[in-house]
Amino acid sequence: MANADGGAYSYSLTVFSPSGKLVQIEHALAAVAQGTTSLGIKATNGIVIATEKKSSSILIDSSMLDKVSIICPNIGFVYSGMGPDFRILVNSARKSAQAYWKMYGEYPPTRVLTQEIASVMQKATQSGGVRPYGVSLLVAGWDANRGPSLYQVDPSGSFWAWKASAIGKNMVNAKTFLEKRYNDDISLEDAIHTALLTLKEGFEGQMTEKTIEIGIITVPELNSFGEQEKEGGETGRPKPAFRKLTEEEVRDYLAL
Repeated sequence: MANADGGAYSYSLTVFSPSGKLVQIEHALAAVAQGTTSLGIKATNGIVIATEKKSSSILIDSSMLDKVSIICPNIGFVYSGMGPDFRILVNSARKSAQAYWKMYGEYPPTRVLTQEIASVMQKATQSGGVRPYGVSLLVAGWDANRGPSLYQVDPSGSFWAWKASAIGKNMVNAKTFLEKRYNDDISLEDAIHTALLTLKEGFEGQMTEKTIEIGIITVPELNSFGEQEKEGGETGRPKPAFRKLTEEEVRDYLAL
């Protein structure tokens, strides 16, 4: 097509190049690689997800910035890449989780919700007039079927289950560090310390409770009958298994 001056211009379409690549996805992955480092570690009794939380100015109220988001009581997200894109995906995930609750009376298994969000991201790779989401996600969750689960979702819509993974600008070094430190018997407490050490490897500036955000999945307590404890009686909702650590808790971990 040509513009009014007779010059040629092209649309940035999500089509395959002659080499079989989707160039727009490569651009989206480049946006992810420019984002702050985030990581997740699966432990024997839970999961930890952590990220750098830096603001571009000291005048910004960093307490209002959220990079770790609670989707439903058993699932949480963290991201690297473009914050506005993440916000849209969080809203979509929360709607899906509530729709699942309304239909089945329980919150979705981690894999089910991960697949829903991966489908949303994949659709953007083959729709005209839109671009892929410029974020990668780490999804941490717990459900009765699979127990603690950690998934990574990329802009292409691909997703994988991990024992430990990292995304963002320092992901290569972070993954190398995790490979050396990770073992299948790691506890949640040790996983939190390992996450902080991993982030510290490539951290610029001082690492404090205000520049780090951590979310944890804990395995729900079982009663004497081997059943999951519930709130509000027999038909109440399960106790929330995902929560964000407070600044005081993060400060204590950094002091150790």
